Amino acid sequence: MKTEPQHKQDRGCQSVSKLKQDIRFQERLMGHDLNFQTTWGLFSPRGIDEGTRLLLNYLEVGESDTILDIGCGYGPLGLAMGRVAHKGEVHMVDKDYLAVEYANRNASANGLPHCKAYLSNGLSKVPQDYFCDTVVSNIPAKVGRELLTILLCDSYAQMKPGGQMVVVTINGLRDFIKRNFKEVFGNYKKLKQGKAYTVARAIKE
Repeated sequence: MKTEPQHKQDRGCQSVSKLKQDIRFQERLMGHDLNFQTTWGLFSPRGIDEGTRLLLNYLEVGESDTILDIGCGYGPLGLAMGRVAHKGEVHMVDKDYLAVEYANRNASANGLPHCKAYLSNGLSKVPQDYFCDTVVSNIPAKVGRELLTILLCDSYAQMKPGGQMVVVTINGLRDFIKRNFKEVFGNYKKLKQGKAYTVARAIKE
């Protein structure tokens, strides 16, 4: 049986060892510098993705807002909003334990104790008495109608009157989001359509 020379195997293991090291970078989001620690297996681990950046460029939050970030990943949306809403509270939820772990690490590293991440399938673990001024999500391209309906209806139920839900999706989901926002919220506004992504908002009237 033919085997690879030992020196080639060693180089391969050294390469894997480097890949296992955390990725660290700094980004300026919503006018503030934030430090991030990520790893392979998380969404967009080497830097902030285009959709998240577009959403943050067209998002407004107040300094005392209560905020919910659905599908938070390692926390770029929630932590950027948390820096602005420094007198408020930010809940970040994800069904991936690794995402939750890194989101909490990043909240701590950036001195944002009012931002916390925890495991939740959609809003299933969000406290029922936590009512939001702002709900955000970078909605996956493969989201199904059933899951989207659950997310929108659950978000609506936990929003304050006048609260906003702001999402970013690939352009192919633009009409899908428009129809569902109108069904659940009764309104829809396109904030920005870029080359690949669209940012949309609905208000709880």
